[in-house]
Amino acid sequence: MTGFYTDEKNAQIVISLLKSHGIKRVIASPGGTNMALVGSMQRDSFFILYSAVDERSAAYMACGLAHETGEPVVISCTGATASRNYMPGMTEAYYRKLPVLAITSVLATSKVGHLVAQVIDRSTKPKDVAKFSVSLPIVKDDEDIWECEVKVNQAILELWRHGGGPVHINLPTVYSRSYNVSTLPKYRKIERIKPNGIFPPLRGKVAVVVGSHRKFSASEQEQLDQFCASNDAVVFCDHTSSYNGAYKVQFSLVATQSMMDRSADKPDITIHIGEISGDYPLLSLPGKEVWRVSEDGEIRDTFRKLSYVFEMDESTFFANYSNKTNVSSSYLNQCLVQLEEIRNCIPDLPFSNIWIASRLAAIMPENCVIHFGILHSLRSWNLFDLPPTVTSASNVGGFGIDGSLSSVLGASLADDSKIYYCILGDLAFFYDINALGNRHIGRNLRILLVNNGKGTEFRNYSHAAAHFGEEADAYISAAGHFGSMSRTLVKNISQDFGFEYLSASNKVEFDASYSKFIDPLIQDRPILFEVFTDSEEESDALEAIRSIKRDPQKAAKTYVKKIMGDKSVRIVKRILKK
Repeated sequence: MTGFYTDEKNAQIVISLLKSHGIKRVIASPGGTNMALVGSMQRDSFFILYSAVDERSAAYMACGLAHETGEPVVISCTGATASRNYMPGMTEAYYRKLPVLAITSVLATSKVGHLVAQVIDRSTKPKDVAKFSVSLPIVKDDEDIWECEVKVNQAILELWRHGGGPVHINLPTVYSRSYNVSTLPKYRKIERIKPNGIFPPLRGKVAVVVGSHRKFSASEQEQLDQFCASNDAVVFCDHTSSYNGAYKVQFSLVATQSMMDRSADKPDITIHIGEISGDYPLLSLPGKEVWRVSEDGEIRDTFRKLSYVFEMDESTFFANYSNKTNVSSSYLNQCLVQLEEIRNCIPDLPFSNIWIASRLAAIMPENCVIHFGILHSLRSWNLFDLPPTVTSASNVGGFGIDGSLSSVLGASLADDSKIYYCILGDLAFFYDINALGNRHIGRNLRILLVNNGKGTEFRNYSHAAAHFGEEADAYISAAGHFGSMSRTLVKNISQDFGFEYLSASNKVEFDASYSKFIDPLIQDRPILFEVFTDSEEESDALEAIRSIKRDPQKAAKTYVKKIMGDKSVRIVKRILKK
């Protein structure tokens, strides 16, 4: 053997992150499957290693060492029954909240259950031997590296969290005999900051990205505005973000441009608050580094650039980085100029959900509430601003199409003086159609049903199912169900349930009908507005709105990728650099 470290990347990640987090004490028990890990550690002067043949004794040694030093202690063992012998000591650590990190090595977990010598099933553990447990993959690609990085950081951080305690990492090996890695690669460290902790410096261009979020109080919105003013920051939102402060930018129209170089718009540090976002283009905006702020303190690596998790309420975080003497909005102005430039170039769109959104978004009634269906309706309307007094939501938590009507029905019961809208496609509508018959439906409910006779999402030019063309209709996009765009089915059902029914099949009919749908006065009955569109025109509208601004180099890469795939894009990049 030459060099120092194993070439098994999952072991490299474990070693690198143990060093980054300052964990140096290791009690190793003999074995073959933990050879790559232990053999690499013993050649690194950072680590202090001790040997213990009996794993039961090793775990108790770790308890004593962790208690005496106040520092985490790693214990490492091989396969077979070695890990079982950790249980008494790990149970001791659990009830005393001692930071003991058990790394149990093993052959590939795919061998479990196949009568392979020394391979046992560690997937189920007693509740009180570890407060947290992860199983790492054998690294074969970047996806596996990301998974390893996140899981190892999660495991290490749990050693101290909420009083601390023992943690388990299951580490598979391929028995590599190569130890030729002389310099240990640096892997991404994630840190958790508490309210009484040391806050890192906030430098560079800063943006706040808000996923689905509960309603902001006036003081919370003011605190976020002050943070933005102090740090020349901007708040990127979608229609589930609930923020309507001075620094809001509904940036999906810019972010969705597939042939535009958006590097100048990207921040250096992204502050991530809220939960899941259905605005997929917005997820491409974060630049170099992401800070997650949430009271749950969980590792949520949505953008795969997470470096800090702030386990605290948002107001505490924003207050810490606010300075009332500094007021700036240059980044905001830059984004607004970019947005307006593209908005002014929107072409004449085909009759579609996107076209409907372009006509109605800005003129929806003041103080109304809108619920958007998953996914095409939400995407379409995210491209356009709503009036500031309008609030909106979508079922992005589970991200299913199954409950949009029921959700807006429930919301509408909260305030019968407000108009509540639901905007959704035909599959989502029919999935939840039983809600139309609920006896609690009030006059304040209005439904916009965009009926194209299928799951048009799967027929969009950019979707993977576009490969199948019209064949997708049979089973992938589920065309032909629910009356196959019948002009009378929904009309009769809705009228029988007491709705006023409106319909349109083209732009002229739409313009003649929509005024009553957006009338700010509550009518004598609920309204259902059915709009019939064509899936090809839906796709054409999406492609048109995503291709407004074209940067020559980005357009060339996009075209080559569409025709020839990712490998050809890398070739084009090299050519362009020359």
